[in-house]
Amino acid sequence: MKRIGCLAMFIMLTTFTFGQTLNGIEYFKKLSWLSGTWNRTNVKPGQSGLEKWEQTSVFELRGLGISLQGQDTTFVEKLRIVTKDNTIVYVADVPENQKPVYFKLIHITDTSFVCENPDHDFPKKITYQLDGKILKAQVSGDGKAIDFLFERK
Repeated sequence: MKRIGCLAMFIMLTTFTFGQTLNGIEYFKKLSWLSGTWNRTNVKPGQSGLEKWEQTSVFELRGLGISLQGQDTTFVEKLRIVTKDNTIVYVADVPENQKPVYFKLIHITDTSFVCENPDHDFPKKITYQLDGKILKAQVSGDGKAIDFLFERK
């Protein structure tokens, strides 16, 4: 009887984990539109910027955000979208923070996603939306919002 109980438990756990993995794969498939190089279009004269995203595994996208003043790099951020503790998270690693900041994925469609971290100072929310050939990104929190517009290179 113990063997049957252990076998039943194993099957339940395996099915549960397999189901979660399938859901995770589906979420990452929905993010495939983000891959590529995106040139920022809403910058001041003399400035430029870009985000470059690539899918590095089934459960990871890696991004790099760069801002330039002329030929000089003024800002670099390392970005990732990964699974952590059975949750999909957007990870921002910027020089101003001692450690990477994690934002939990709270909403996803075939052309957009929203991530939040209400405990972070700014931003608290990150939104990406593909609108035709334009990528709109917004960081926001505490009544403040910054928009980033990109076109695929």
